[in-house]
Amino acid sequence: KVFAKAEALCKEYGETKGPGTTAKPSGHLFFRKLGSLIKTTLEKCQRENGFIYFQKVPAEAPQLELKANYGLVEPVPFEFPALNAHWTPETLAAFDLTKRPKDDTAKPKPDEEVKPLKEPDIKPQKDTGCQIS
Repeated sequence: KVFAKAEALCKEYGETKGPGTTAKPSGHLFFRKLGSLIKTTLEKCQRENGFIYFQKVPAEAPQLELKANYGLVEPVPFEFPALNAHWTPETLAAFDLTKRPKDDTAKPKPDEEVKPLKEPDIKPQKDTGCQIS
């Protein structure tokens, strides 16, 4: 029922005049596959219900309760923790970076010259001492 309504709206949208009317949602591959998928699923459900479950299918779907009452956790309101007694306005004022002492020893050090390191001459060996048993 809902698919038929969506199909009618898509066809109406495709026939609308104006800019952007080149899109035809009713002819889109997704929409065409969805229609056949819904149709085959409905036929399967009706067939299985007829010889397995023997339950009458209601004409209208019942209204479901949308609010879940299981499996959900109630949110806990966030509260900032209380300030410690050590954080006084005097303590916070001590963190003023404009009052820091001038650092005279912050001169860059000259880079030391890196001496080349001689690499050992490694030759492949046949006898490595490894055995596969």
